[in-house]
Formats: sequence, structure tokens, C-alpha cells
Amino acid sequence: MWARNLLFLGLVVAGVGALTAALFPRPTRGPSAPAAVEGAADVRPVVERVDAAFRELWQERELKPAPTAPELAVGRRLALGLMGTIPSLQEIRDFEAPTGDRLQAWLDAILRDPRFNDYFAERLARAYVGTADGPFIVYRRRRFVSWLSDQLARNRPYDEIVRDLIADRGLWTDRPATNFITVTVNQADGNVPDPERLASRVSRAFLGVRLDCAQCHNHPFERWKRDDFQGIAAFFGQVKTGLTGIHDDVNAGYLMEDRKTGEKVKVEPGVPFLPDLVSDSGTRRERLAAWVTHPNNSYFARATVNRVWAILCGRPLVEPVDDIPTAGDLPKALDLLAEDFVAHGFDLRRLIRAIASMEAFRLDSAAEHEITDAHEKSWAAFPLTRLRPEQVAGGVLQAAQVQTLNQESHALVRFIRYGTLNDFVKSYGDTGEDEFHDRGCTIPQVLLVMNGDLVKKQTEKNLFNAATRIGWQALDDRAAVEAAFLCVLTRRPTPEAAALFEGRLRDTRGDERSARMEDLYWALLNGTEFKWNH
Repeated sequence: MWARNLLFLGLVVAGVGALTAALFPRPTRGPSAPAAVEGAADVRPVVERVDAAFRELWQERELKPAPTAPELAVGRRLALGLMGTIPSLQEIRDFEAPTGDRLQAWLDAILRDPRFNDYFAERLARAYVGTADGPFIVYRRRRFVSWLSDQLARNRPYDEIVRDLIADRGLWTDRPATNFITVTVNQADGNVPDPERLASRVSRAFLGVRLDCAQCHNHPFERWKRDDFQGIAAFFGQVKTGLTGIHDDVNAGYLMEDRKTGEKVKVEPGVPFLPDLVSDSGTRRERLAAWVTHPNNSYFARATVNRVWAILCGRPLVEPVDDIPTAGDLPKALDLLAEDFVAHGFDLRRLIRAIASMEAFRLDSAAEHEITDAHEKSWAAFPLTRLRPEQVAGGVLQAAQVQTLNQESHALVRFIRYGTLNDFVKSYGDTGEDEFHDRGCTIPQVLLVMNGDLVKKQTEKNLFNAATRIGWQALDDRAAVEAAFLCVLTRRPTPEAAALFEGRLRDTRGDERSARMEDLYWALLNGTEFKWNH
């Protein structure tokens, strides 16, 4: 019996030692060689053209760009924009091991990570079906988001995904793309999908145009007419629900009330621009889907680039994200990326790689010279944006662990994380569909982070929390402070901060040391720096 106990104790000690060596390494002579980077060279031509376009813009506006941001700062942007969380200490150690273009290697690893598929699917779903629960029975939002995640995991061409959303048929459980249609069902009016809500979603989410502003009258600022909006809505006039799910009734049509006579008038499908791209074959919805995603429909590619840019950077190239002007000068980068997106088969991962590889994405948000609004609007400095609620919660939960919280974590850990994150977002306040609106942080939100259960439970003395484990496992005070900064802020402390916090930890043991580490963690999580993307 004693031999087995001794063996078990030895295995535990060896495991703790291995983890400590990995997360708190001693200096080594040299890093290992980098792993191969998938797709990095492929985007270089378009990245060079976009970089040149931005430099030309900065020169015209006499703006001195900010310097290149530290690698870890860019890595944090990638993790927040693509996975909704900050990098773990484990990921940071892995990132810093190789030489070469480590950011490209990190980006490639993120795009293979299931967390990217799930998070990016949720961000896209907000534009497609909103955030509300929708009509009971005929709408399954979670099933819809899971389906989107699966399409992203396959790297399915984006135009194919959108065509399914607009034109698919069947039950919302078996054919999850049809939830794009069923979310608009009015159960009090015969379970009929709403053509006008669908027209609004299509124009905003896929074309970057607010055609619904012309729903009742001609658009006051753009060239859109009421007939333009009604023509798009008419493509959905035949869609119905039934025992077999979503289907099209060729004998039905879209009726609009005549404002003069009050009579119902049948409206034929029509598009507000590029009518030559509309096919004569297929159902009405299939014809609309083919027109929306046509390679020659520049609105579709521009809208996609603008939204993906916004998700990565926290701010779109053109604001608002779903209302790209039809007249006036647009950023040259928008058209360059849109053309590349079309030329390479609407490949979303390629588009993400291109944006993340650009000079503008990798600039710092601060500089020795003054950074003004003009710098941020021209992307001569990376714009500061507040973290979204799920990014705050995801960041706190990950900072409280030295190892990565992902699909390989224990099922109980993932279940607790899911519940904690949802509870926090509900209390903090969801940003809803208008997710890129620059709102200030409210006092209740600040107090929730400072005094709420989320931060308290993730920093208190507990062998499962990073604050306690770092204080116990770190090789010395300096390593403990550095590990805490890396876990929470994805950077190392300044010499002044290191000296301050090392002094607080010096000669402490046991409960006193754990309490000091808890204070350090609490201070970092409640600082302004943690709550912003920069």
C-alpha cells in the first residue's frame, strides 16, 4: 500500500514540477524553430497594396503613424477579436517559444481553434437574426449559431453560407439556416415570415445598406426609393411555414397597402441596382440569394469586409457598419480587400488573415507624439475601444487560470464558465445588435466588476485560481509579478510596477502571500487597461 501511495505522490510532484517549469521557465540559450505558418505568404500581395494605400492616406493628411505595437499587444487583439477572450499564460509561453513570424503562427493557431468558430459565429448571428429569443417552437437560435460555427470550421465559402440563409427550405431543426427566416415569423398572424423584416436584414447584414429607411418613404439622404425596399421584400412574399418547415408557395405574393386608396396592391420582386445580375431561374428567394452574392455585386463584398474588420478591430472601416455610403470617397482599403475577397472565392479565413497582417492592425494605440481622433479615424494608430461584456467576462475567467480554457478543459470547468459568463453578461448589459456603437461605461457596470462575484470568486484564495497558484509555484517574487501581469494584461510589468509589487510580496509566506497576490490580481483586473482593446 505504501509503495502505491509513494508512486502516486511522485507522479503528483512530477506533474506539478512539469507545469511549473512550463509556465515559469528559467532563461534558456535560444528558442526553438517556428512551426510552419499556413497561408501567411498567400495574403502578402493584397496586404502590401493595403499598406501602401494607408501610407498614402497618412501622407496626404500629414499624420505621423504610431509605432508598431508589441507582439503581445497584437496577440491580445487577435484573441479578443477572434475568440472573445485574452490569451492564457500557457498560450503566451507557447507563443514566445519559437522565432520567426510568431504572430502569423499564433493567428493560424487561432483560426484552427474551435473557440474561433463558436465566437465568430455568435458575432455574425447578431447581424443575421439579432439577439432576442424569437418566436417559440419555430425558432432555434442556439441551433442556428451552432450551424454557423460548423460552416466556419469547414471554412465554407461565405457566399454559399449566405445563399443558404436566404433561400434554404425545410425544418428549422434539420435545416438550421432556415432560422434566418423563422426568426421573423409572426405567430399571431398565421405563422407567416415577415417579408419586410427579412428585406431589412438582407440589406443591412449582407449589402451594408439601410434600405429599410425607405420602407415608408424615399430615403432622405441616399438614392433609395420606397419601391426599392418593397421590391426586395417581394422576394420573400412566397415563403411560408408548414409541417415540412420553410417552403415557397408559388401562388402567393407580396401585398402592399396603397397609401392613397388603402387597397392591397401586389408588388413584383425587384432590385435597387445591378438588375442584370438577377437570374431568371429558381425560386424567388434563390434568385435573390444569387443576386446578393454575385461576384459582380460589390455591395456584398464591401459589407463583408467592413463587418469582419469591425469584429477584429472593434470599429468598422466605414461607420455605421451596416450603412456604407453609395456616394463619396470610400477608404481604398475597403475596395482592395473586397476585390481580393471575391477573387479568392469569398474565403473568410483569408480575409481575416489579410486584415490581421496589415500594418494598420499592428500599430500601437499610443506614441511619443500626440495621438488624435484624426489618427484613429485614418488608422494611423490602433483605435482604443471598450471590451464587449462577453470579452470582459471571458478575460476575467481566463486570467484566473494559468492554463487555457477551451474545449479540451474538463466538462465541469466548461459548464461553470458558460453559466458564469452568461450571468455576467446579463447583469452587465448586452450590447445587442448595435454592437459597434461607442457607448461609455456606466457606474453600475464599473461597480459590478469591482464588487461583483465574478472578480471576487476568480481572485480569492483558492488553489484553483491563478493568483494563488502563481504565488505558490513562481520561482521568486519577480516571476510571480511577471506571471500575474501576463495573465491579466498580456504584457510584462514596467520596472516601476515590478519594483512596487515585488516589494509587496517580499518575505511573505502562506496566507499572507496569497492575500497579497489576491490584491495584485484585483488591482490589475479593475484597472482601466484591462477593460480596453488597445
